[in-house]
Amino acid sequence: MKKPPVSAGIVSPSRAVPVQIARPEYAGSGVPGPYKLSCVKETDDQIARMRKAGRFAREVLDTVLAEVRPGISTDELDLIAHERIIALGAYPSPLNYMGFPKSICTSVDEVVVHGIPDSRWLVEGDIVNCDVTVFADGMHGDCSETVFVGKVDAGAQKLVEVAWECLIQAIDVVRPGRLFNQIGLVIENHARENGFSIVREFTGHGIGESFHMSPYIAHFYEPDNTAKIEEGMTFTIEPMISEGVAECLIWPDKWTAVTADLARSAQFEHTLLVTRDGVEILTGGRTPWFLRK
Repeated sequence: MKKPPVSAGIVSPSRAVPVQIARPEYAGSGVPGPYKLSCVKETDDQIARMRKAGRFAREVLDTVLAEVRPGISTDELDLIAHERIIALGAYPSPLNYMGFPKSICTSVDEVVVHGIPDSRWLVEGDIVNCDVTVFADGMHGDCSETVFVGKVDAGAQKLVEVAWECLIQAIDVVRPGRLFNQIGLVIENHARENGFSIVREFTGHGIGESFHMSPYIAHFYEPDNTAKIEEGMTFTIEPMISEGVAECLIWPDKWTAVTADLARSAQFEHTLLVTRDGVEILTGGRTPWFLRK
């Protein structure tokens, strides 16, 4: 029997952050600072702080993914993440970013991105993407993974595996002098070869002292995009692929994006540093959670 579509549960109040923890500029007002027009090449000090933020984000994501199971609510996952972030002395970047009410995003089945943690329990056969960003030492680190809730069907298994392969293949083309559009070309080719569509409404992004910066990173091929990757840049790659159509609809909460046909979607994300001869993954390694067990 086909599962019913994901429905919204009850969203609990936003969680408090101790006053001694440094906050990004939007933490009080909900309004991000001026958008930076270019991803500034990182200094040695900035790179060290980016590594720390990436390491913290990875630690929190691993803590959350270890608790994913049938019967746990996404709000409970948010609490686990929030408490771990606070224990690290960091701030949960999504919290009050443009009014977002929670500390992480949890996107189940047909939810593509920006799912708000709530009272809905995860059930056997779900897939869920947990997206963690932390603000530590003045820098943001951002990563996400899609994992299985108990046993899943073959379709979900393939979708998640291909989404991960899209990310890794895209990372492998990153090096100074390459065009950014090669990232999207690799992702689009691999997704389509496996029968999946690529969501176009959301992209990767520059990241550092600001949560979102330029350049944007398209996960589909843009032949007219001649921008080049430069040493010292830090940005995310976060492909979203779907079993059905690529188009998305937004729930009334103005955040939760679902596939227009309610087909399942999967996403993976890493924060990257462009080095002289390639790339450094700041938020983990090349083995996803679903292959660690």
